[in-house]
Amino acid sequence: MSAVGCGRRRARVSRLVSFSATHRLHSKSLSNEENLKLFGKCNNPNGHGHNYKDLCLDVNLLKVMLVFWYFVLFPIVVVTVQGEIDPVTGMVMNLTDLKEYMEEAIMKPLDHKNLDLDVPYFADIVSTTENVAVYIWENLQKFLPVGVLYKVKVYETDNNIVVYKGE
Repeated sequence: MSAVGCGRRRARVSRLVSFSATHRLHSKSLSNEENLKLFGKCNNPNGHGHNYKDLCLDVNLLKVMLVFWYFVLFPIVVVTVQGEIDPVTGMVMNLTDLKEYMEEAIMKPLDHKNLDLDVPYFADIVSTTENVAVYIWENLQKFLPVGVLYKVKVYETDNNIVVYKGE
């Protein structure tokens, strides 16, 4: 039986990008002592850096990428979009378009930047991995139709992972 007779099929698609950035975990609402106690070495006045990757992957591909990532020491960011599979193109979204959107929403504003000094969004928001995920979500929303963006997943380290679904 063809897919046309069964109604429209839905799928999720993911894509990977990586960027490098530096930041300092520091809240203007706390004293220097409180910041140091809360954020520890991540409160270093000179900041610290990460190599982030965005992944939009199914579970099996994610496992392969995590093994690769472990050996090359790259943190990961995962972006997943969802929608109906177009019966003509066979795609949820053209991956060339998704690549361009990710370049505009992630790479241009974040790659090789000091998040706290170079990205206005973080002037008054602590540049935690949670807030980086929210920033990426909000930037991608500017390019994607409503309801297409499903998830942003940021692997800051192999032990620290944040998932944001726009909630």
